[in-house]
Amino acid sequence: MASKIEVKDLLEAGVHFGHLTRKWNPNMSPYIYMERNGIHVINLYKTVAKLDEANEALKKIAASGRKILFVATKKQAKDIVADKVSKVNMPYITERWPGGMLTNFVTIRKAVKKMAAIDRMKKDGTFNTLSKKERLQVDRLRAKLEKNLGSIADMTRLPGAIFIVDTMREHIAVKEAQKLNIPIFAMVDTNSDPRPIDYVIPANDDAGKSIEAIMTEVTQAVADGLSERKNDKQEEKEAKATTEAEAPAAKAAAPVEAKEAAEPKKEAPAPKAEKAEAPVEEKVEEAPVKAKAEPKAEKADDLTKIEGAGPKAAEALVNKGIDTFAKLAKADPEKIKEILTEASSRMAHLDPTSWPKQAQMAADGKWDELKEWQDNAKGGVE
Repeated sequence: MASKIEVKDLLEAGVHFGHLTRKWNPNMSPYIYMERNGIHVINLYKTVAKLDEANEALKKIAASGRKILFVATKKQAKDIVADKVSKVNMPYITERWPGGMLTNFVTIRKAVKKMAAIDRMKKDGTFNTLSKKERLQVDRLRAKLEKNLGSIADMTRLPGAIFIVDTMREHIAVKEAQKLNIPIFAMVDTNSDPRPIDYVIPANDDAGKSIEAIMTEVTQAVADGLSERKNDKQEEKEAKATTEAEAPAAKAAAPVEAKEAAEPKKEAPAPKAEKAEAPVEEKVEEAPVKAKAEPKAEKADDLTKIEGAGPKAAEALVNKGIDTFAKLAKADPEKIKEILTEASSRMAHLDPTSWPKQAQMAADGKWDELKEWQDNAKGGVE
């Protein structure tokens, strides 16, 4: 990752300025440093720590291939968010939040498909067969859809996480994400409630400089995650190419080895007593070596690919030994619920009923089937 942001940088950007003391939310008291001239001052050391934690989680989600939806409809934030997020090719909402954007995602996708259908009409010439009035209506509809949903055209399924600037203004987005167990990352000011947020970044969400400073760090973390994913794919391709290149050489060497193996049979037979002794000695010596070599540690799987399981939930399961899709597929949902609740009371609302079913599809390598199921299910809930 790029160099970590320092308290001095946040101070210069005005990230420490909170709201008037009379407008504060008492739940933000752990993140408040002091009060000066009737205004609360945010503890920037805690901001840096929380920002690092959020960036690490965002990096993992981006590296897993899931989309992160950024939401900022307030005037000061919309242009900054659109500029920063478009560079990392992630979806964002900077106009009005469409009600049911997450909870009624199927309908939203239909609206996006309608936009694509209008584009096809223009390409194949069907658009020109319409009357002038109809063409104007279609153009207006296309412009409206582009304005509200153009930035989420590539989001074919529910996002892996949602990042919000000003949780009070975007309270509907928070409620929808909570309902679908989607991890919430947010810039939280002193007048907001941090309890529904999974990854709180205490910061001034009203000043452009403050928003830009935080968004620069966050989008950099996402970019690092995408870069890591790209490198992993490249390594896989190279390994596959090497394996394919070695296969013909191995096949060519096989007949030679077969001939060499056959040659000793033509030689004069050795005394039977000597032949019988050699294999017995070899077997006795080799047996313990084979027994030691057999146990292999299973490679941990990325459990965040299960719809409804965020980074914290995945970490809780891994700590309890459920670190692969195969193990999760055999786990009892009630037991999973106990593990999550024990790890954090914030995860008590999660519903892991469908997780074993999803994990089984993942373990069997049925990724297309899993993706289709997740698109139809809402946040992993049938």
